[in-house]
Amino acid sequence: MELTVLGRHGPYPAAGGACSGYLITSGETRLLVDCGAGVLGRLVALFSPENLTGVILSHLHSDHTSDYFVLRYALEVAHFQGRQRDPLPVWAPAEPAEEFARLDYRGLVNVHKVEEGQAVEIGGIKAVPFAGRHSVPSYGWLLTGDGATLAYSGDTEFFPELEEKVRGADLFLCEATYSEVQLAQGARNHLTAAQAAAVARCAGVGRLLLTHLSPPQDLAVLLREAGREFAAVALAEEGRTYPVGA
Repeated sequence: MELTVLGRHGPYPAAGGACSGYLITSGETRLLVDCGAGVLGRLVALFSPENLTGVILSHLHSDHTSDYFVLRYALEVAHFQGRQRDPLPVWAPAEPAEEFARLDYRGLVNVHKVEEGQAVEIGGIKAVPFAGRHSVPSYGWLLTGDGATLAYSGDTEFFPELEEKVRGADLFLCEATYSEVQLAQGARNHLTAAQAAAVARCAGVGRLLLTHLSPPQDLAVLLREAGREFAAVALAEEGRTYPVGA
């Protein structure tokens, strides 16, 4: 199984960058996790969108969903040209209800409500959601394929059970929106890099990739704060592919 980082920013992209978007591949399975601003252009540089096996949206904030609505147009063109026959399966939280209702589109997607702990099989990947702590319902995911496990935090602030949710993952892709100074100043709804690293250490994960990076942040500060807690840590790099597991 492999992870390709299509976008790593939030809540808006850096110049030339993209918001959250991650391609998970296992054999012939191509799973897109989140589809924020700038992600679709990077996806189509790799393959045509109708060749996706499925899409997961961790939550329904625009920096994780905005390019999904353009992705639907790409599917519509593929359908018109005879290249897409079956609806693309999509998994997302049911709330906010008005945002969930917008996801369906002309029979080209098959939208499923996410349920805590309810595993789904997406091609060759087993995907299990767990609820995070955010301003709207947000789910992290455990994704297992080819004998390896990727944990993705989605957007969440720290909660004690997070460690158990990601325990033993080969690779932990975790949001790191804030510095420790910002947390002390009252920042909410997201993790600091140090908190992400402390969870990684306590959960015994193999490696940690920091993502959902805010463009104004000093990334060297985030990496330094994380490194004090966990050695096997790096900033997610857009366009780079990472093996999951050995």
